[in-house]
Amino acid sequence: MSKTYGVITVKTHLITLLKPGRLIAAVALFTLAACAQYASLPSAGFVTPNEGPGPQYVVGPLDQLQIFVWRNPEVSTLVTVRPDGRISVPLIEDLQATGKTPTQLARDIEERLGVFIQEPIVTVIVTSFQGPFAQQVRVVGEAAQPQAIAYRANMTLLDVMIAVGGTTEFAAGNRSSLVRDVNGEQRQFGLRIDDLLKSGDISANVKILPGDVVIIPESIF
Repeated sequence: MSKTYGVITVKTHLITLLKPGRLIAAVALFTLAACAQYASLPSAGFVTPNEGPGPQYVVGPLDQLQIFVWRNPEVSTLVTVRPDGRISVPLIEDLQATGKTPTQLARDIEERLGVFIQEPIVTVIVTSFQGPFAQQVRVVGEAAQPQAIAYRANMTLLDVMIAVGGTTEFAAGNRSSLVRDVNGEQRQFGLRIDDLLKSGDISANVKILPGDVVIIPESIF
């Protein structure tokens, strides 16, 4: 059929390519080509027992906050940040909470309460964590449980994959990628999830940052 034209020729070449022995080579070449289109990230080192703190936590929608006002139990309260990013506490209505650290929020509450209470001392304690969308880590595609995860200090790709239950049987783990904001520019990096989870290649483990998006595509074979 070497003299046929159009679609038939394409099918003939595909059949030739899929002959025993050539299929494995084709898959390998395809995987290498897919991985090569994105830059690589450096491997994450082991976290030491005296690991340092991560970026300061920023309050997000649906976080639960304990507002403690020293010597004023009547205005101390437990509150959930509303979906619009604001909270209402005794004597204060519609105070913006998202985008602030707990300490910054405590100072804002002190300023507002100062109208009613002499020199209030406020502590904000986060009791349930969601975090703002900009600091969550999202996993989409062929993860067993695609979801958004609250970022934790010194988080790695392995931690993320454990949280989402690994990949599905249809996942092309070594063609996965990570989307990250780098100096205001969105960049995409290649991941080797299959090597990490199935082969135990710890060099495929990379550091995760707040706002990262992990994309796991479906295998075409």
